[in-house]
Amino acid sequence: MNYYFALLTVMLGIGFGLFSLYFIYTFYKKRKLQKILEKPMPKEYKQILKNIPFYNKLSEEEKSKIHKSILLFINMKEFVGIDIEVTNEMKVVIAFHACLLLLHVGFQSCYENLVTILVYSHTMVARQVSVNGGIFTKGDFLLEGQSAGDTVVISWNDAKKDAYHLHENNVLLHEFAHEIDFLDGSADGTPPLPYAKYHEWAKVISKEFNKLSDVALKNRDWGKYKLLGAYAATNEAEFFAVVTERYFEKPETLKKHFPELFEEFNSFYKVYL
Repeated sequence: MNYYFALLTVMLGIGFGLFSLYFIYTFYKKRKLQKILEKPMPKEYKQILKNIPFYNKLSEEEKSKIHKSILLFINMKEFVGIDIEVTNEMKVVIAFHACLLLLHVGFQSCYENLVTILVYSHTMVARQVSVNGGIFTKGDFLLEGQSAGDTVVISWNDAKKDAYHLHENNVLLHEFAHEIDFLDGSADGTPPLPYAKYHEWAKVISKEFNKLSDVALKNRDWGKYKLLGAYAATNEAEFFAVVTERYFEKPETLKKHFPELFEEFNSFYKVYL
């Protein structure tokens, strides 16, 4: 009897200790976040933001909101330069594009699972091994960025070019779209959505992805699918990331050629620039 009572006492003690540690951790985390949010946006940061076309399209209310998100992102994530010294410009530009995607999404966390951003000076060369019919083939390919759950890899040369000049592609939007895709635990081209919206999202995305895949396989009669490109046909995750780029970079064109697709992405991101 005394043995079981002692065991119960120990277990209760451990449970109370774990609860206390969790409470203390949560308390100090909230306190740290609050201190960050109380800081004003540095003038240097604001000057950097003024050079970003997307930033200048935001309303004053949106700018004020994204300022807080940027400060949280910069202070909560680790920026590591691989062959380059990380500057405030790099931090602000990367943080802005990451936070732009979540501006109206409504997630409470700022990429909670993301820990590190690795910054390279230029496009990276990666080695890929493929298997076809039992034959192994090695080849090098250029990599502008990569997302792997808790780490995002960015080529600053490519990111800077995309950030300051609107065209079709944006490596920052692309890689952080992958991070959003990962938030529900799988990279399947479907971000976390309200339950009622999953069916329509899946129907529209599946239809357009399958059509694009068919066009890419035949490599002819691209028509409107040229806007999305062959890379978007790689898999559903890449499709989501590429369409995210087009939603921000070419919203009117996306809306014209893919109205249903545009509506789904607009319903999710709610940032019509």
